[in-house]
Amino acid sequence: MAFTNYSSLNRAQLTFEYLHTNSTTHEFLFGALAELVDNARDADATRIDIYTERREDLRGQFMLCFLDDGAGMDSSDAASVIQFGKSAKRSPESTQIGQYGNGLKSGSMRIGKDFILFTKKDTTMTCLFLSRTFHEEEGIDEVIVPLPTWNTRTREPMTDNMEKFAIETELIYKYSPFKSEQEVMEQFKKIPGEKGTLVIIFNLKLMDNGEPELDVTSDPRDIQMAETPPEGTKPERRSFRAYAAVLYIDPRMRIFIHGHKVQTKRLSCCLYKPRMYKYTSNRFKTRAEQEVKKAEHMARIAEEKAREAESKARALELRLGGDLTRDSRVTLRQVQNTAITMRREADVKRRIKEAKQRALKEPKELNFIFGVNIEQRDLDGMFIYNCSRLIKMYEKVGPQLEGGMACGGVVGVVDIPYLVLEPTHNKQDFADAKEYRHLLRAMGEHLAQYWKDVAIAQRGIIKFWDEFGYLSANWNQPPSSDLRYKRRRAMEIPTTIQCDMCLKWRTLPFQLSSVEKEYPDTWVCSMNPDPEQDRCEASEQKQKVPLGTLKKDFRSQEEKQKQLTEKIRQQQEKLEALQKTTSIRSQADLKKLPLEVTTRPIVEDSQSLSRPQRPRSPPLPDVIKNAPSRPPPPPKSISQLRKAPLARPAINTPKLASVLSREEASTSRTQQQIVTAGKSNSTVVRTPAKPIHVGRPPPMLLQNSMSQHETPSPKIIKTPVLKKPVALKPPQASSIRKRTFNTMEDGAEEEVEQKKEKTKRGKFVVVKEEKKDSNEVVVELTDSAGEEELADLKRAQKDKGLHVEVRVNKEWFTGRVTAVEMGKHAIRWKVKFDYVPTDTTPRDRWVEKGSEDVRLMKPPSPEHQSPDTQQEEEEVVAEPSTSDCARIEPDTTGPSSNQETVDLLVQTLRNCLRYFLPPNFPISKKELSSMSSEELMAFPLKEYFKQYEMGLQNLCNSYQTRADARAKVCEENLRNSERKLKETEEKLQKLRTNIVALLQKVQEDIDINTDDELDAYIEDLITKGD
Repeated sequence: MAFTNYSSLNRAQLTFEYLHTNSTTHEFLFGALAELVDNARDADATRIDIYTERREDLRGQFMLCFLDDGAGMDSSDAASVIQFGKSAKRSPESTQIGQYGNGLKSGSMRIGKDFILFTKKDTTMTCLFLSRTFHEEEGIDEVIVPLPTWNTRTREPMTDNMEKFAIETELIYKYSPFKSEQEVMEQFKKIPGEKGTLVIIFNLKLMDNGEPELDVTSDPRDIQMAETPPEGTKPERRSFRAYAAVLYIDPRMRIFIHGHKVQTKRLSCCLYKPRMYKYTSNRFKTRAEQEVKKAEHMARIAEEKAREAESKARALELRLGGDLTRDSRVTLRQVQNTAITMRREADVKRRIKEAKQRALKEPKELNFIFGVNIEQRDLDGMFIYNCSRLIKMYEKVGPQLEGGMACGGVVGVVDIPYLVLEPTHNKQDFADAKEYRHLLRAMGEHLAQYWKDVAIAQRGIIKFWDEFGYLSANWNQPPSSDLRYKRRRAMEIPTTIQCDMCLKWRTLPFQLSSVEKEYPDTWVCSMNPDPEQDRCEASEQKQKVPLGTLKKDFRSQEEKQKQLTEKIRQQQEKLEALQKTTSIRSQADLKKLPLEVTTRPIVEDSQSLSRPQRPRSPPLPDVIKNAPSRPPPPPKSISQLRKAPLARPAINTPKLASVLSREEASTSRTQQQIVTAGKSNSTVVRTPAKPIHVGRPPPMLLQNSMSQHETPSPKIIKTPVLKKPVALKPPQASSIRKRTFNTMEDGAEEEVEQKKEKTKRGKFVVVKEEKKDSNEVVVELTDSAGEEELADLKRAQKDKGLHVEVRVNKEWFTGRVTAVEMGKHAIRWKVKFDYVPTDTTPRDRWVEKGSEDVRLMKPPSPEHQSPDTQQEEEEVVAEPSTSDCARIEPDTTGPSSNQETVDLLVQTLRNCLRYFLPPNFPISKKELSSMSSEELMAFPLKEYFKQYEMGLQNLCNSYQTRADARAKVCEENLRNSERKLKETEEKLQKLRTNIVALLQKVQEDIDINTDDELDAYIEDLITKGD
């Protein structure tokens, strides 16, 4: 049916209200701005300038301008712009961003009510004016777009209808900011060269408070979202400069905002330890199926047209019959040529259809790139691009959805072709939500694999982030700005920058001076310190990203069921444990708990004590166990202490002071909790995690409250319970203690010192209280003789890594313990020296621990000991009473002299300076070894570190140069090998062809189709010949 038959039918019309309706698809305002940037990129522009011009007479007080140096448009190209939904970019193989023919209209109408476009191409200058203000004031319901065109050289109108041209220019002068032809021509002059486009948007949309949605005054170098606080907002959603920096996965176009260049990023080059994973799937078929249906439709139409043309040609040929006149032959030939052309087009469409059908069955392959954002760890998530254009950002997947530290700081990047997933019209989401969710699940699985591959969790997540300056527990806090942390981060992520002339990306070698360096907007290749990449003619180096593999855990159904059953059992146990938990409101509730401190009757014979069960959990560090949960109470008087009721020992503190500081019970209720009539009770303090520490007794002993007569058993220390600071007395057979202060004998003190090692290996302590004579407590230590050697060995192995000094030939040398050996009578250390002056002195030596020829470089002190060391060496001490404290003499036996500390620091500084001494430093190692502390204070550290860094940098550069040279040689060898392989294959194929031809001459009926058949035939001939 001819098209003329439809002329009487109704047609859909586009009203000007659709301009506003169409713009509402852009919920994200920066997405509307990006539509105009996309048009410049699709026009092959190398530069786009985004700037504002103040106009107080317009709504919003400024105009937003987009100027690019792209291909431009002539009058026919500009006319297609105003056709909604028409796009010359739409094709399955297209890499251009625009596909819908709607971005310019929807984006500009989202920003403001009106826009005017100036474009140059070849010898034409065209102006396009789309204004809602014009339609509202004129009361026009249809969409009218003035489109005048001028000649570039003569500036004369290019039209056959001057009346139409006059009306178009009159509307532009009336409703646009440019009121004359001169002002319009000035806008064309802003376009440099013979081609380019300038888009100006004015009468901007306002917020409820009357201010424009775009803030162009707060930062003169940026365009920001108005009234958007920086706290809790991603920078790309607040700053258009930040959004434009990551808008394209491989940016080639320079973007300038207010005259300042945007430092665009290739995200994969800005990550720590990037790794690529190839993902293949058959799931993404929606877009491919649409293309197949479209190709089938086009092929069917082409086939019908070809058949119709062929039918016409045959009919004409039959009708002409024997008519051989010239006109008849010409007519017949034209019809036949048309049929042949139609058939060729049908064959092409059919092949396209078959190719798309094959592509539909083929799996789609995507490349996932993951890396850690060490510059700003809170900016993590997936960045998903479509045809190199950013669609979604900061999408959390896999372990990141749980909100923990696992996979925190990891950024993922993927570029999806148009045939795999189709974006929505506003380019802020994907049309097929189901397939998009499948993509996110796949990225989550690969993200978990990447987290395993980089092994950050195995090394310690907090330790990893501390290394790069993230010292705060708040995840959103930025890293430390200290220079050492900045250098550490800069060393891991090389600087990549784009040349302003050739638009190639260059990776700069690491330099200490470039850590805080600001690069100019017009950076060119000649500024590159790398001599091989300092010119635009040099090829661009591709980023070398390691390839990872997703290791799927293939488990049988039985294993999955078993694992599920185990998880259910564990959860049930946790639930039962929670249900058994009760609050502690009285002493009775406290007794029901499985505490470390329990009460049981005393057994007179210490050998008959039953061994307590070993604890399941490892010991807590002393810092945690001894940390007070609240401030200490104010001191109490003696009368208050006597009136205070007896309290049970604290659950979370293993100190014996709470037991040793008890008083005699003053009420019958308190007596029942401790002793019964005619019997003695005891309190057993189990301390497997923290052995009780026997401290050195002070020179003055405190007075005991009562005397007691008892015969001790082996490994029993009797300790009186006092109201004043308590000193432990050595065991004595049948001794009577008086309630006066006594001086401990030197021999008894030595016995207490000898008990220390046994106390360290004690498994639990029995504290005996007897009501008969006094508040005397018997602390009993039981030990397993079978575990002594194992405990000694474990304790000795902890000496590894100690920094010691060893005397060799009357000189002391520093070193480190690298091995420990247990002997029958002593422990031996293998010490590796840090530095020895001559070759005759051995580099390491075995020494006996505790001998006069070895000493610790840093004597152990309670402040610097590790929790494990403190745990082993704690002694049983009683806390002094706050009411009546006896003066305790300071221990002067330890090395606490300030001079020794200074000497130790000076020696350590000498060792460090000798170890890192630059090769050509004016001060030699020998002179450095003889320097005094005053000379070391005047040591030129700045020059020292400068020469060291220069030497280190030169060494790294030499390694890099050597590696690059080797890589080039390897690449050249690979190319030569591939070329030789190709030549060899061609020769082999030619030889096979000649052999087949020769065989066919000898034997005509031979039928050989493949190379394998030929090889088998020749082998058969040789075998038969033999």
